[in-house]
Amino acid sequence: MINRLLKSTFLFFLIGILSCTNTNKKAENTSGLSSEKPSVKAMDTSEIILAANRTEEYFPLLKGKKLAFTGNQTSLIKTENGDYKHVVDSLISAGIDVKKVFAPEHGFRGDADAGETVKDGVDTKTGLPIISLYGSNKKPSAAQLKGIDVMIFDIQDVGARFYTYLSTLHYLMEACAENDIPLIVLDRPNPNADYIDGPILRPEFKSFVGMHPVPVVYGMTIGEYAQMINGEGWLENGKKCDLTVINLKNYDHSKPYSLPVKPSPNLPNDLAINLYPSLCFFEGTNVNAGRGTNTQFQVFGSPSLDSTYFDYSYVPQPMAGAQHPKHEGEKCYGRDLTDHEKLEKLNLEWLLEAYEHSENKADFFNSFFEKLAGTDMLRKQVKEGLSAEAIQKSWQAGLEAFKNMRKKYLLYQ
Repeated sequence: MINRLLKSTFLFFLIGILSCTNTNKKAENTSGLSSEKPSVKAMDTSEIILAANRTEEYFPLLKGKKLAFTGNQTSLIKTENGDYKHVVDSLISAGIDVKKVFAPEHGFRGDADAGETVKDGVDTKTGLPIISLYGSNKKPSAAQLKGIDVMIFDIQDVGARFYTYLSTLHYLMEACAENDIPLIVLDRPNPNADYIDGPILRPEFKSFVGMHPVPVVYGMTIGEYAQMINGEGWLENGKKCDLTVINLKNYDHSKPYSLPVKPSPNLPNDLAINLYPSLCFFEGTNVNAGRGTNTQFQVFGSPSLDSTYFDYSYVPQPMAGAQHPKHEGEKCYGRDLTDHEKLEKLNLEWLLEAYEHSENKADFFNSFFEKLAGTDMLRKQVKEGLSAEAIQKSWQAGLEAFKNMRKKYLLYQ
């Protein structure tokens, strides 16, 4: 017994030393996320127990019930041998009566382009009917929910306000509230949960890429965010959803998390996920953010950027997840960020730099920019030549108010 204790203590001590050592080294990404040039080390997440794996907490709630499931390729449960399988497969294996699945942007298997209409269909593996929640039908109808006793939501978030899975969650909660269907959210770690930054969305700029008065990076898990939607009365007519969040175990907001699969086609690795909140502003400009390359959201460029100033260039090409990328077939000048260190706040320097060295400032921004920013102030501040520090200072009062509101809904430190 003593020998086993001594061995366990030594093993724990050794793991602690290796973990401390590895955090100071830049190593290749060994996660399941694919990239030609992995840039961020996959952290050990073995101690985090996903909500999906806590079947003892939610399987009893499903016994004898007719279930609908909202999820995608990230809806994974870890098996005993360390592999992953889809939660729907696990539910069916357990004899739970799954009637249908609802799919968000990019589809149930996660292979549709950004913005591409996702069609209804049948899941080839399970034979279950798939109902799209992206396109003209963003909210389940009463007819689509008829006969359903309980709904599960399980989608990996990346912690950025304009990631549309939050909007899918909102409409799903609303539909469940209207049809008296309990909703169970299986919580997942947020890989960008360790900081809060960006302008607060103003109501007049509400859209499917931003529905709530929160900053660009909000530092909450999807389960915590669901509680905030309910608690702040953001559902139509202030309705409340019968919500149950299955918590993570051994998790806090500062704990790194490397996703086992891509959360969407153009976020191929940990670095892309980390840079996404900063580089997604380029989606509202004439600058390409790496779509049409194998380094999506790790490079940016445009034919209209000054080629004498920017020494990096690339040519976007059609590919899976980007059938028609911005500036397809054109040489784009910009920055290669594939060796960039992990960000711990929004980086505005790239946006400011691109605007300053754009040879076509009149066409730099497009109408989508305000929806991404959630305000018309950021465009004005960039045009006025304000520094990144000055712009971020203008957000602070809103961020402090948000942090105070956020406290009520936190499930983890």
